[in-house]
Amino acid sequence: MSGYERIPYLILFEEAAPYKDTYAGPINQVVLKAHLLKPEGLASDTALIFMHPVGGGEYLPMTVALAKAGCHVIYCQSRYPNNDSALIMEKVALDLGACVRDARDRLGYKRVVLVGWSGGGALTLFYQSQAEKPSVSATPAGEPPDLTHAQLIPADGIMLLAAHIGRSHTLTQWLDPSIVDETDPDQRDGALNLYGKDAPHKPPYSAAFIATYRAAQRARSDRITQWVLNRLHTFREQGEAHREQGFVVHGTMADPKWLDPEIDPNGRQPGWCFLGDPKVVNMSPIGLARFCTLRSWLSQWSYEYSNADGVYCAPGVTVPALIIGNGADDACTPGDTQALFEALGTADKTRFTINEANHYYFGQPKLLQQAVQHCVEWLGAKEFLG
Repeated sequence: MSGYERIPYLILFEEAAPYKDTYAGPINQVVLKAHLLKPEGLASDTALIFMHPVGGGEYLPMTVALAKAGCHVIYCQSRYPNNDSALIMEKVALDLGACVRDARDRLGYKRVVLVGWSGGGALTLFYQSQAEKPSVSATPAGEPPDLTHAQLIPADGIMLLAAHIGRSHTLTQWLDPSIVDETDPDQRDGALNLYGKDAPHKPPYSAAFIATYRAAQRARSDRITQWVLNRLHTFREQGEAHREQGFVVHGTMADPKWLDPEIDPNGRQPGWCFLGDPKVVNMSPIGLARFCTLRSWLSQWSYEYSNADGVYCAPGVTVPALIIGNGADDACTPGDTQALFEALGTADKTRFTINEANHYYFGQPKLLQQAVQHCVEWLGAKEFLG
């Protein structure tokens, strides 16, 4: 283990935009905050770059532990730090592209390995697939950016750590289908209310109930998507092409797997999720996708329209890949890890599981070191530690 220097810096780039979707700064300029974690006395021509759609990981155990293990690590925030209400995944891909270009052109790293932690996994796959073979010419709302003209630089390798298959999939798996009126979350279908006092279905849930529940989750997601499309169509018909609307999505933490450990089983604690008691989080302001805009819903949360679907993007990735799943993860369960591994287009892919590890390795320093050791050994085997 070595010491490291933490170097905060900014990445600025110009972007033509008809309106702002972030709070501060000029309308035509994007400012990203980044941290370079540089091991003391250890040179390298490879940078490991982390980005999560909403950031917040520059002090996570894994980020720091990799730097202490001798890796040059960059954690870069997207333009939407800690607030995904108006987040557009296509713009986040541009942000990641700006960080990769800066690491090569300004910082002098010859090679880049993208590290997708949690929700950063699908972002990494989305970015890399568009860098290798760009195909997305607009957002799902039919607006810029056009990634086919973005000249995104492909990474030399990717690492997916405790990653899920994408925000649109994850939200749909967690969505509470008992809510039947988006304007009044107290209007519920009792047969689908996991947390109701008189819930007729109890864990362990039957396969028939799970099938009905999953179909109802997808149906609710599709209803919200159709409402969003109708609102955007109305605005455009009225000559207000750039008009937006914010809205609230209630009940977004109701995945049966949190109550029934036999669903996609691993070592997680029943009745708990990575944000606490799922019954409380289901209606709390910290729940996934609680506050949205029309365009943001389509780009990051819509099961039907989001381009940043990890399983859909993974076949377009041809560089070496490492996937590590955590054996007691209550956010990214084994089914997600397996789906990503199977979908990856590269033949050069490696997978490990850290038994008993939680999502963040909080309170688990030995398990964290196991994961770091796998990363370092893989990086060395692929000659990314020069």
